[in-house]
Amino acid sequence: RLRALNRLQVILQHLKMSKQTDSTAEVLLEKKGGAGIITLNRPKALNALNLSMIQQIYPQIKTWEQDPETFLIIIKGTGGKAFCAGGDIRAITEAGKVGDKLSQDFFRGEYRLNNAIGTCKKPYVALIDGITMGGGVGVSVHGHFRVATEKTVFAMPETAIGLFPDVGGGYFLPRLSGKIGYYLALTGCRLKGRDVLKVGIATHFVESEKLPALEKDLIALKSPSKEKIADLLNSYHMKCTIDQEKEFVLDEHMEKINRLFSANSMEEIVKKLKQDGSPFAMKQLETIKKMSPTSLKLTLRQLREGASMSLQEVLRMEYRLSQACMKGHDFYEGVRAVLIDKDQSPKWKPAALEEVSDEFVDNCFKPLGDDDLKL
Repeated sequence: RLRALNRLQVILQHLKMSKQTDSTAEVLLEKKGGAGIITLNRPKALNALNLSMIQQIYPQIKTWEQDPETFLIIIKGTGGKAFCAGGDIRAITEAGKVGDKLSQDFFRGEYRLNNAIGTCKKPYVALIDGITMGGGVGVSVHGHFRVATEKTVFAMPETAIGLFPDVGGGYFLPRLSGKIGYYLALTGCRLKGRDVLKVGIATHFVESEKLPALEKDLIALKSPSKEKIADLLNSYHMKCTIDQEKEFVLDEHMEKINRLFSANSMEEIVKKLKQDGSPFAMKQLETIKKMSPTSLKLTLRQLREGASMSLQEVLRMEYRLSQACMKGHDFYEGVRAVLIDKDQSPKWKPAALEEVSDEFVDNCFKPLGDDDLKL
């Protein structure tokens, strides 16, 4: 009987592995050579992360981390358009409206995954080809290596849907040079191609069509160390000449960004932008006026506090904020206006920055006791 049982386990294990490489699976988890490869496989949904994908990726990373035969982990997306355009916001919205547990489970699972990537002992290489936003940033930016291409489009656009730049945004954004992280977080500004490298989100820049060759070379490395992987990525990076001469898109505005976004409050930032009056400042003012006032205030404080926190502390703080947003009004209204009805005219409540009280903001940051995120 024991042998029959063993045989059954082998068959089940085999089925599990073949299921994972089934082309209809939402995420493919495979081992090639010494590399564990995660492929986000929802091209029609721009590889947006849902809870079931998160629940498959997390234990696999933990397993590979402990496996002496796995030397590195690679994550990529299929379909050619996106690495990962974010989290599955629609599912969370439906769940949150009816008080379903998914609105807790999703954020809890996602942030635990972000932490697993941020603390992973094996070199982690994210090939961020195409759209990389929100949740897609969370499964890439905390790893050792992020390879951008000419097709990469980065953004943290959450303030436009009544949320905040989560997935550890409170950790990596304030650590970018000057106040650029604050600017990206509050305005949702999009960066493309080489600019994603220049701002410090990506570590390397490689031509999109060279990625399959790069992946092959990574897999072929014999017992690769972090240094060997870095050397290989550097060699591809050095050979890539696309947009090499182009200066950073925000270069000419950096002085203004650092000055205008260094205020202690949202009201003060708005005042500085108005006083500045330049075309650049007025454009940012227009953008900020469209965002959820509640989101803007939560985001500014999230970044200011996150600047001196560990990644774990940031994720705990962000989990508290996520649950506050699930209980509020603006997230559902933002998703309706931007993603569902697409009328792009959300009716925020409160509608003005001055109406979002400090007391309300403080409450959103309060510990949740037993319900706090455990990492």
